[in-house]
Amino acid sequence: MLSFSQARMPPTQAESVIKNIIREIGQECAAHGEIVSETLAAFMVKAVVLDPRNGFNMDRTLMKSDVQKLVKLCVSRLLDSKNPSLDTIKMQVYFDMNYTSREEFLEEHHRILETRLGSVVREITDNRACTREELGSLYRKVVSYVLLRSGLGSPTDIKVVREATAALQSIFPQAELGTFLTLSKKDKERQLKELTMIVTGIRLFNRDCAKGGEGIDDLPAILQEAIPATTQHIDSQLQTAQDQAYRYTAILEKVAKNPLMSMELQPFMLKEALYNVRQYEIFLQIILSDIITCAQEVEMMIKQLGAHLEQLKMTIKSKTAVPTSQVFPTFIALSNLWTSFQDETVLVSVLSNLTTHLEPFLGTHELLFPEKVMQNLLDGLTVKTDVCRMKEHMEDRVHLVDFRKQEWLFPETTANFDKLLIQYRGFCAYTFATTDGLLLPGNLAIGILKYKEKYYTFSTRDAAYLFAESPEKYIDLIKEKAKKNVELIQLLELHQQFETLIPYSQANLRQKVTHSVQTDLSHMRRENCSQVYPPKDVSTQSMREGGTRVPRPQIYIAGLRGGQSKITCGVKVNLTRAVDET
Repeated sequence: MLSFSQARMPPTQAESVIKNIIREIGQECAAHGEIVSETLAAFMVKAVVLDPRNGFNMDRTLMKSDVQKLVKLCVSRLLDSKNPSLDTIKMQVYFDMNYTSREEFLEEHHRILETRLGSVVREITDNRACTREELGSLYRKVVSYVLLRSGLGSPTDIKVVREATAALQSIFPQAELGTFLTLSKKDKERQLKELTMIVTGIRLFNRDCAKGGEGIDDLPAILQEAIPATTQHIDSQLQTAQDQAYRYTAILEKVAKNPLMSMELQPFMLKEALYNVRQYEIFLQIILSDIITCAQEVEMMIKQLGAHLEQLKMTIKSKTAVPTSQVFPTFIALSNLWTSFQDETVLVSVLSNLTTHLEPFLGTHELLFPEKVMQNLLDGLTVKTDVCRMKEHMEDRVHLVDFRKQEWLFPETTANFDKLLIQYRGFCAYTFATTDGLLLPGNLAIGILKYKEKYYTFSTRDAAYLFAESPEKYIDLIKEKAKKNVELIQLLELHQQFETLIPYSQANLRQKVTHSVQTDLSHMRRENCSQVYPPKDVSTQSMREGGTRVPRPQIYIAGLRGGQSKITCGVKVNLTRAVDET
């Protein structure tokens, strides 16, 4: 027996039972040729249990037959190849398992590098070399360590080794190994890191003077080419997704006003398709935001690189000897800067691969909605962009005199307005609640309602007024809708309302707050205001109303395009090279 109520069963026991259910789901799916990760299976358990239509009472003990029903329903949903809702859930699980913030990623990347260097460091710091041969061998190990830590060329490439050895000998001749061996383990490790940085700085300077640089990739040039390519690729994907979202929205608005049409289109899963492209759009915006940060960092670093190299040239000029106090700090600064270039290169590559691997989760749109079907549904409709919707209601502000008890915020009178964490990722709360799940962008200019320390936006002033009359009513409606479409928990950031329902940690995707993206999704959207689909009996062929694009950031981050593998299970991918890799 199983109860999802923690009061009835110890959490560890409940987790054990749920793990068994997840394992059984995985085995059933595998028998049908579908490989499902544990995370995806756990998420589907949550989806099935939350949906009131499936009849699972969260506080009632589940019998064996209930568990069998749960497994059967989960497997059935996981094997449904034509379901945008499943695609969205898979996309969310994949993104959650593979995306992390810039800071977390770089921290983890450096930690793994340190771990992989551990055995090489120990071979040096624990060494008790005495004879000339042993000291020679130890010195070669130091050279290998310097190359592995710096990442500038392979320690098995003889030209690279000769260059690194010459640079090391100029600051740390083999004769100094005796003194090095008397140091404490910690001091040895510190000196090894410092030697690496100085050698790296020397090699980078020599490369700039065309007197070395064997095996050193031109990372600034690679990034300057890769960043714009990645940005342009994401931008193209964004535009396609947004166009699709605008078309679905136009059809769903018409459906909301026509109950008969609603019945006819129910099997088409239009809303689920809209959720799918909106989630994809949000993930692309998050990635694009990170890529733009990379671009800004790279632009700044290229200037610093030039300044450091110029400073060294001025200091050294044609001198045969220069005090170490004048050049070592700059060599170290050069090394640290190059490490940052390496970080940005790996980060851009990871983000580009992540973008590529999100694309397969859009697979059902062409199956469910071929262009001919879409054209029929769009007949006579005007397709509006989000920006167009904003413009239509820019002047429809909430009148504060109409509200005595509620607090409303406006851009020009609120400090850090753009940092407010808007509920439902900035979509109109009232429209979503009253149309059974239609997503329309909220308009910040109308006013933001502050209710119980949370912030809500609306697509029109009427929507704002009606929601403000009884917020709890609409908040509950939204929560009930999310139970039927569990992908909405992630899409609308409803984690807090659902996180205590199932005592299994993996069933909840990690919570990520993306202030820069969720507050105003229209920042990077196109300005062209609307696309008109005239009735078929009208002779005009004017399909698109003209317009201009929102200015995009001019700093471009180039894209290292990912492969075309259609992996759908969530796996943490570690791209760090092993220390013994050649």
